[in-house]
Amino acid sequence: MKSVVVFMMFAVLAMPQQAFAAIGCTLSNPAEDLKYLYPEMTTYKEDLNEFPLLKDGTELFRALRERLGSDLDPIYETYETPYTVYSVFKGQQKIGVVHGVNVPGKGGVIQVFLSMDPQTGEIRRFFFQRLESPAARQLRSKEFLSQFEGLTLGDFYKHDYYATVDPGAKADKVAAITPPVFEVSGRPDYEASLRGIRKNLILVDFFVYGKKFEPYFERAKQATEKAKARKE
Repeated sequence: MKSVVVFMMFAVLAMPQQAFAAIGCTLSNPAEDLKYLYPEMTTYKEDLNEFPLLKDGTELFRALRERLGSDLDPIYETYETPYTVYSVFKGQQKIGVVHGVNVPGKGGVIQVFLSMDPQTGEIRRFFFQRLESPAARQLRSKEFLSQFEGLTLGDFYKHDYYATVDPGAKADKVAAITPPVFEVSGRPDYEASLRGIRKNLILVDFFVYGKKFEPYFERAKQATEKAKARKE
């Protein structure tokens, strides 16, 4: 028996690193969770999205990194990471889209979920399924979470634009978000949560909305490039 255990341990260690990297984010109890988010729901559908299986998946994966503006995590944000989109229906009418992502936090993985309007892409509700943080109570507060309702990925791209050409603009909805009051130790998880929202919106724009908000990204990108050129 001991030799079998030792063999299994070596077999696990010999497995490719990618086998451990593809960690997705799904609802713990989809039927109950979705019914809570959409009381009028009659049915729902799960769609699994994986970059290796998508047309132009490699290009989309590179686009994710560019639009996030940061490096991707080697555990939770790999090319093989699966993403589950929940489509919510009332009869034949699609009434909601729900999607979650993992982002690394100070106290462990943070699971950020968004429920969105299927037509406009607006955030209907933002919530954490998992959050181990010294600032967990503050980040879960209704006052903080409700500030994201009605925002779209376009607002985040516009924020990039305004940050370059007109910092502090009144039209910058993302800049107007007030962070909760927490100890300094909670700052990393606050920033990780914002990154999780942005990442979530980008992925759903890829998977559901057909890159609907891409014009806003391109405008922000052009403004950034012009600003860099002027400095040089």
